[in-house]
Amino acid sequence: MTRPSLLAMLLAGGAAASDLLYVSSMDGNITTLNMGMTTPAAGGKYPSFKSVARNQDCAPTPSWLTLNHAAGQLFCIDEAGETASSLSSYKTSADGTLTKLGRVETPKGPVSGIFYGCKGHGFAMAHYGGSAISTWDVSDPANIKNVQTLKFTQPLGPKQEAPRPHQVILDPTGKYIVTPDLGSDVIRLYSFDPKSLKVTEIPPVTVKPGSGPRHVAFAVRGPKTFMYVVTELGNTIIGFEVTYGDTIQLKEIFNIDVHGEGKGVIATAAASEVIVSPDQKFLIASSRREYTVKIPDFDDKNKQIDSDPLINFSIDEASGKLTFKQSVSSGGRFPRQFSMNKAGTKVAVGMQFDARVVIIKRDPQSGDLGDFESFSNVSGNITSVFFDE
Repeated sequence: MTRPSLLAMLLAGGAAASDLLYVSSMDGNITTLNMGMTTPAAGGKYPSFKSVARNQDCAPTPSWLTLNHAAGQLFCIDEAGETASSLSSYKTSADGTLTKLGRVETPKGPVSGIFYGCKGHGFAMAHYGGSAISTWDVSDPANIKNVQTLKFTQPLGPKQEAPRPHQVILDPTGKYIVTPDLGSDVIRLYSFDPKSLKVTEIPPVTVKPGSGPRHVAFAVRGPKTFMYVVTELGNTIIGFEVTYGDTIQLKEIFNIDVHGEGKGVIATAAASEVIVSPDQKFLIASSRREYTVKIPDFDDKNKQIDSDPLINFSIDEASGKLTFKQSVSSGGRFPRQFSMNKAGTKVAVGMQFDARVVIIKRDPQSGDLGDFESFSNVSGNITSVFFDE
């Protein structure tokens, strides 16, 4: 999907990139961080940056944040609850504070959300705990209305006891919703009416049994479109070529280890996130529970801490295949989710087990990941972090 120009953002009521980051944590907080408000390094090597606001209206267990920057709205998904969870909406502000607009009860266990439809007035969610996908009309964020809830009982992967949708994401045309189902070993596909917001199921695409597809990223290289799936149980990256006829079509083109073809993965690993750079030329994946790297503690450089890796690849324009570039420290343990700014100069990583957000420098020309720039300690196990842009 083409990113809006700065002029288009301004005309739409948006703004240039800010220093704010929004972070969700399992202790019930949405924390706003300001990367521009740094404190010189004390006991550690790198400067830290400050929390400027905190909101608990999405408690008890925020699992994902989705930002509509142009509209100044942030949506938070709460994963907790035995029988039900919630979706909350907020008005953002320049100082980082959030003003609650609305909150509705949802099926249990949502872990990902995306805007879709006319003017982004639809909101789709993947319910890992509830084996479902739900869709919502958010045209009035203070009065969110359910459109559909689709429950799944089949198929079952050999390593799971129930379907586990783990993400919802739009394809680059903005016409299809794609959902990797970790429990079913399928990629679920949906078309939708942009006005009514109702979705229609397209036959899913099956992946290797027991692989557990978790998250997806797309790359548009010239006339070709590619889709990449990171699998949590198989610890692989599966590449697809995407074509469009009467509907979206996926053709598998490779299946490699998350560290690169032939590199292998340790038994405890659990791959988690995958993103493509704004220029569509590079892909980064994260792997958890490896703890294969030792780095200086951010608060005390005389101590060492365990770290999981980020794995960086280049994307071949003609074939879509991935070439390994580098593996770097993510900044700690369990990089559940990370994001890149639109300039491609920074990567923000949420360290779930270390309650820390780390900023990694990135060269947008070479695609290389560099040293840590700064960090911020955040309360609770971090589930997502996004730039305010």
